[in-house]
Amino acid sequence: MEGRIVEGVEVSWGRVREMFSLDRSVAHLNHGSFGAVPIPVQRAQRRLRDEMDANPMAFFSRGLLERLAHSRRHLAGFLRADPDGTALVANATAAVQVVLGSLRLGAGDEILLTDHGYGAVRLAAEHLCRRTGARMREVAVPLGASDDDAVAAVAEAAMPGRTRLAIVDHVASSTAKLFPVTRIVAAMKELGVPVLVDAAHAPGMLDVDVESIGTDFWLGNLHKWGFAPRPTAVLVVAPPHRTAIEPLVVSLQHASGFPGAVEFGGTLDYTAWLAAPTGVHTLRALGLDAVRRHNADLAAYGQATIGEALGLDPTELPTPTAGSEPVSMRVVPLPPGVADDAPAAIARRQEIAAELACEVGLDAWAGRGHLRLSAHVYNRPEEYDRLAAGLPALLARAA
Repeated sequence: MEGRIVEGVEVSWGRVREMFSLDRSVAHLNHGSFGAVPIPVQRAQRRLRDEMDANPMAFFSRGLLERLAHSRRHLAGFLRADPDGTALVANATAAVQVVLGSLRLGAGDEILLTDHGYGAVRLAAEHLCRRTGARMREVAVPLGASDDDAVAAVAEAAMPGRTRLAIVDHVASSTAKLFPVTRIVAAMKELGVPVLVDAAHAPGMLDVDVESIGTDFWLGNLHKWGFAPRPTAVLVVAPPHRTAIEPLVVSLQHASGFPGAVEFGGTLDYTAWLAAPTGVHTLRALGLDAVRRHNADLAAYGQATIGEALGLDPTELPTPTAGSEPVSMRVVPLPPGVADDAPAAIARRQEIAAELACEVGLDAWAGRGHLRLSAHVYNRPEEYDRLAAGLPALLARAA
């Protein structure tokens, strides 16, 4: 592919590793946690910050709202979402707080989650339930559950009239499981249960079409797989719910309603949001399909290589479901006893970073440690080989 120049940097497969300022001595196999901002996007944000600091009065008071609306429209178009129902927010955690804070819950109401849900989402739901007298309920979905079984598990757990919101992941953070969200949303709609799709990992990783999912609420981070600066995310709200949305901060844009009232917060640093379209442009310059296939294939390679090093049978390695969408993360179940709870998982992750110079995700899920591997364009097979060579001995000492 012929390279394209973005913010003075050649964007091409032949020079793809040069697009990142990542430490070359470390194998960065955990893109899913915090992303990695390409140099062209860093430059775009730096230029915006220079503009802001050169004349703050001009930056904040002349044209900022129009520029935010432009970024919003650009990102909504990338996600095939309604721009009028899309708000820029800091991250998925903030988006969840907006939705939960807009619910009017009381005793007898409940929020339904799966056991794959992100920890901060679970904590936010628990906090709201404690304040309102509502109940949070979790439904177990086996890691190897088929799409049919996943839909059935969520739908059968819902209690029409009591379940005020169901929260389901698109790609689960702790397990990398791909949920059939369009089918789950359709099943819940028949029951009259609103759904929040936590698609924190979807933008950039998957070919997202928010409108076709048809959910009540949808959120996604752009600073993970979408190459946007941190923190950049969007919250998409279906028309029936927009007038009920309450912002986290009551600002001078409160009267404008959703989405402006949610986006604006006074003298925040909006440069990440304004530079986010450059991240999408960078992805497109590389070729979205090529990036997604490269990442999914490399993540699968890493999972197989490390699974073999740990003596796992290939049938023990979870694979994504929900059709053939390319998923850029995979998990490897670890031997029992080495990372079975959160403190042990954190300790093993830090040991892997310190001793093997590999950054990975590692979570305790369902009473067992799961090593999470990400893959992006800057990664190479030999980085997973390096982890596979050193991991068995490290885990043996922890057992």
